[in-house]
Amino acid sequence: MSKVRTFVTGATRDMDDGKVDYEGFLSPLVVERFAAYMHTHRHQSDGTFRASDNWQKGIPREEYIKSAWRHLMDWWKEHRGHSSRDGLEDALCGLLFNVQGYLHETLRTDADHQAHLEAHQRWDVPIPFLEKVALKRGMRKRAK
Repeated sequence: MSKVRTFVTGATRDMDDGKVDYEGFLSPLVVERFAAYMHTHRHQSDGTFRASDNWQKGIPREEYIKSAWRHLMDWWKEHRGHSSRDGLEDALCGLLFNVQGYLHETLRTDADHQAHLEAHQRWDVPIPFLEKVALKRGMRKRAK
């Protein structure tokens, strides 16, 4: 039986114990700055304006790692007191984009993740994907 919270208004909800806390894991300052960085980079050198989710169509991981190294070098230079191509914040946002894109491509090709997506889309029944990943990577012991 699940525990239920009752609010002063009389509204009720299940307890949030064990639920992923997206709000707590992310910084609104970082998300806002990253969005501004990404919006600026929607303008391409040929003058076109790409969709914000264009990168989700698929970019090879090799491209992400090469770009990440360039941004990492900029970050490192800024950390050591040297100037970089576009400054510290752009270096960090560029690195964040490349790490996110690399992970996105990894998840898109991961069989466990594909099974999760297919089941959710077909039956709207969530598979405990995070638990499966944790087990696969040896981060949790299987319940007996």
